[in-house]
Amino acid sequence: MENSKLDNSETKMMDEEELLKINQEKAKLKFRLFIKESLETLLLALILVLIINTISTRIRVEGYSMEPTYHNNNYIVVSKLTYKFKEISRGDVIVFEYPLAPDEDFIKRVIGLPGDEIEVTGGKVYLNGRVLDESYIVAAPIREQPLYVVPEESLFVMGDNRNNSSDSRTWGSLPIENIIGKTVFVYWPISDFGAIDYSEIELIFN
Repeated sequence: MENSKLDNSETKMMDEEELLKINQEKAKLKFRLFIKESLETLLLALILVLIINTISTRIRVEGYSMEPTYHNNNYIVVSKLTYKFKEISRGDVIVFEYPLAPDEDFIKRVIGLPGDEIEVTGGKVYLNGRVLDESYIVAAPIREQPLYVVPEESLFVMGDNRNNSSDSRTWGSLPIENIIGKTVFVYWPISDFGAIDYSEIELIFN
């Protein structure tokens, strides 16, 4: 009888040891799966970040030169791909490297394309002899611009806040090669959140 009790005790101990080993193996397997899934998630996130940074960039608007379209401290998504598939259009708002200091990024509106004639006089902007009906500006420009023909491979750009903007009236035409991309989306603050609608702007320029 005592031998039988001893055998049962040893069997029970062996069962507990086997169960412990099984649980340990399960824990190891679970940990390995966790590490594997975490690495896969991290890799996917890095790939997505790389793709996003390849096709777009994010900027913070500093200053008031694009009021009322964009406000100081707006955060904007800028598409780097747009002009790889379509031509630059008058009225587009672009981000570019400032020609006089390439480490600085500026944001302005395209007014003139290569070959266009631009003139600012009497508080109005003339594009190829036609007055632009600019509903998007803060006020009529005080500073005038004598008749100017936009050079090849260049643009004439201006801020929407015409009387508080350093633009082509001051430093000349913008080389197209300086363009970073076209503004497409405001994501901060939430009150300004949304895609940028160029449909009305296109009607003004075309």
